[in-house]
Amino acid sequence: MEKPNIKSRLKEKILVLDGAMGTMIQRYKLEEEDFRGDKLKDRPGSLKGNNDLLSITRPDVIKEIHAAYFEAGADIAETNTFSGTTIAQADYSLEDIVYELNFESAKIAKEVADKFSKNEPNKPRYVAGSIGPTNRSAGLSPDVNDPGFRNVTFDELVTAYTQQVQGLVDGGVDLLLVETVFDTLNAKAALYAIQQFFIDNNMDLPVMVSGTITDASGRTLSGQTTEAFLISMSHVNLLSIGLNCALGAEQLRPYLQTLNQKAPFMVSAHPNAGLPNEFGEYDQTPQDMAGQIEVFLKEGLLNIVGGCCGTSPDHIRAISKTAEKYQPRVVNTKTDTVA
Repeated sequence: MEKPNIKSRLKEKILVLDGAMGTMIQRYKLEEEDFRGDKLKDRPGSLKGNNDLLSITRPDVIKEIHAAYFEAGADIAETNTFSGTTIAQADYSLEDIVYELNFESAKIAKEVADKFSKNEPNKPRYVAGSIGPTNRSAGLSPDVNDPGFRNVTFDELVTAYTQQVQGLVDGGVDLLLVETVFDTLNAKAALYAIQQFFIDNNMDLPVMVSGTITDASGRTLSGQTTEAFLISMSHVNLLSIGLNCALGAEQLRPYLQTLNQKAPFMVSAHPNAGLPNEFGEYDQTPQDMAGQIEVFLKEGLLNIVGGCCGTSPDHIRAISKTAEKYQPRVVNTKTDTVA
C-alpha cells in the first residue's frame, strides 16, 4: 500500500523503531520442533536458537511480535533476519534457504505493517530489512597468534549480503538497516553490496547504518572512535547513522552527542535495556529506560529511537510516549566531518 516517504515523516516527528526480537522469542519457550517445522524436520544437527528460521517454521510467532511492537507505538519494524546470510547460516548448514528466509521475513513484516497502516493511516508503519554483521570479521583476525589471518574476505561478504538484500527487497521492505556494526570493513561490504544491487536493478531504498560501541573506551570492536566510524560510512548518502546494542542508553549519550555534532545524516539510537546483570539478563524498566532516552530527546540528538537487547513492547510503549513530546533533531548539512 502507498505510504508517505519515510524521509518526509522523519522531518515531522521522531520515528520509533521496534525492540528486541530475541527477547520476545524467548518468552515463547520454543523447542527444537518449532525451529524445524515440516520443512526442516530431516536436517541434521540442532536448529534450536536459530531465530531467523521461525519466519519459515513459526510465522505466527513472528507476526505476533511485530504486531505487539506496532501496538506499542513503533513506526518501524525490523525483519527477523539479523543472521540471514549464508555466512551466518553456515553454522547450521542452511545456506540454501537464505533467500527464502529473507523473503518470508520481509513478507511477514510487510503484511503486519500494511494492516496497521490501513487501520491507522495517520501513523504509517514501515519495514526495515535487518542486516546483521555476520559472525565473521574481515578486519580482525580470529587467531591471536596470526594477526594477518582472516576467516572471511570482502568479496565473500559482498556475495552474502547481495543475496540477503535480494530476498529482503523482493519481500517488500521499505528500507535497509545495516546494524550492530562491530567491524567497519564488514559494514563497507554490506553497503557496497546494497549500492551495487540498486545500480543493477535500477532502484533505490533508504539505508540506515547503526554501529555498536563495545565498551567504555568508546570504540567499536575494530578500534574506531564514533567520529572515525562516521567518517568511514559517509561516502554513502545514508538516511541515518546511529548506535545500538552493547551499551545502555545512559552510556551512549556522549557518542550520540558526537554524531549530533558531526553527522550530515539523521541520527538513530536503539540501546539495550541497561547493562546486563551477572546472569546476562537486562533489568532496566521501561520507565527508567524512557527517562534516560528523554535526556537525548531534550538535547535534540535523535531522529529515530528504539530498543535493542532486553527491550520489549512495554519499553517501546514508554519510549514512544516520551518521543511524542519532542521535535526531531535538525540535520546539520554543513558539518566538516569529511574533508
